Amino acid sequence: MAAAIPASPRGSGTPDIVVGPLDLADRVDEALAVQALAFGLSQDEIDVRRHIVLRHLDDPRARALGATADGRLVGFVYGLPNSRTHWWSTVVEPYLRATGSDGWLDDSFVITELHVHPGFQQRGIGRSLITTITDAVGLPRSILSAIDTESPARGLYRALGYQDLARQVLFPSAPKPYAVMGAPLPLRRG
Repeated sequence: MAAAIPASPRGSGTPDIVVGPLDLADRVDEALAVQALAFGLSQDEIDVRRHIVLRHLDDPRARALGATADGRLVGFVYGLPNSRTHWWSTVVEPYLRATGSDGWLDDSFVITELHVHPGFQQRGIGRSLITTITDAVGLPRSILSAIDTESPARGLYRALGYQDLARQVLFPSAPKPYAVMGAPLPLRRG
């Protein structure tokens, strides 16, 4: 099911944004180009992430949605039900255990990546992507990690009901610490 986000009133001719299913494996390079712009990635980082995304998509429970404008990908989200054996879980588990929050690793859907092209941010696209994907997972909660700084992304996550479960989480080779956040599903609206 695809949902349209009305064009921004800022300019005439701005295309409507359509949020719907995404064959992420087929459009991985386009998605990573969006992520590179939104997240400031180098070509080496993109190459590493391409391998990671494709490996995640081998899991039949992985889900992806895209936001398109005139057929061009301008945002995407993907994730999968968490497993304590996943690399991400093995890194964050000690931090969550230290805060008494490691139960969040069970029966949860991990938002692995959520990115919107900078030219399309502040239009509700990220909100639509994350609420649409989590509405369909059939699990009681969602978890994610975000750079541990006050940012529009963290503000969006808080508005949707995500709360900090652990902060100053260090991932190998990541230059900045992250926060792990969790929210009951369905996510808050409005």
